[in-house]
Amino acid sequence: MNKRDFLRAAGLVGIAGWLNPLKAMGAEAAIEAETARTGDFTLPALPYPAEALEPHIDKMTMEIHHGKHHNAYVTNLNNAIKDTPFATMELGEIMAKVTAKYPAVRNNGGGHYNHTLFWESLSPKGGGAPGGALAAAINATFGSFDKFKEAFNSEAKSRFGSGWAWLSVDKRGKLFISSTPNQDNPLMGRLVKQTGTPLLGLDVWEHAYYLKYQNRRPDYITAFWNVIDWNKVAERYAATLK
Repeated sequence: MNKRDFLRAAGLVGIAGWLNPLKAMGAEAAIEAETARTGDFTLPALPYPAEALEPHIDKMTMEIHHGKHHNAYVTNLNNAIKDTPFATMELGEIMAKVTAKYPAVRNNGGGHYNHTLFWESLSPKGGGAPGGALAAAINATFGSFDKFKEAFNSEAKSRFGSGWAWLSVDKRGKLFISSTPNQDNPLMGRLVKQTGTPLLGLDVWEHAYYLKYQNRRPDYITAFWNVIDWNKVAERYAATLK
């Protein structure tokens, strides 16, 4: 799946509607984002084989996580938006406008958005550290890459119960780390305290790691750093600078 197909499948062309579409997405994507969606949301294919992230994330977890959990979010989202104001919206617009009045849209829309971004953030050739503008921004904000990792790990470890840890960029172009419960994310401006465009998200629901790591969430978080595709994260950051 190429980048444009991924954006269409996930509805991510709308992620910056509440920001500045021309700045965050480019003129072509901004025009596309203003066009009403037609048809149901679909489950995007994994960008790599299910076993490709081993030994850090095992094949069975990937198969269940993607093929069952994510697939259920897509199916339930399509059902939840019927006969609602969200019926023809792109996914990013749904994220920006959903409220607590629509729990099924909130939970399943968030589940679809979050997981789509998650799969695209991982790579069997991942790991290491970012470079370029993203590295400079991380150093300027957190002091160093190691301090960033420490802060991100702390946020992921301390999220009680199910949820996500995030690296995002706010409307001022500043990086920040946050966590959200369940399937919420920083795009949900009517539901979360700190809003922004997600650059990187870590799923800390138990289904994301329990088969391999059981109750050892810190071990799973450590393994996550070995499969992050920093090129993808940097692309997302660069898009917010345009």
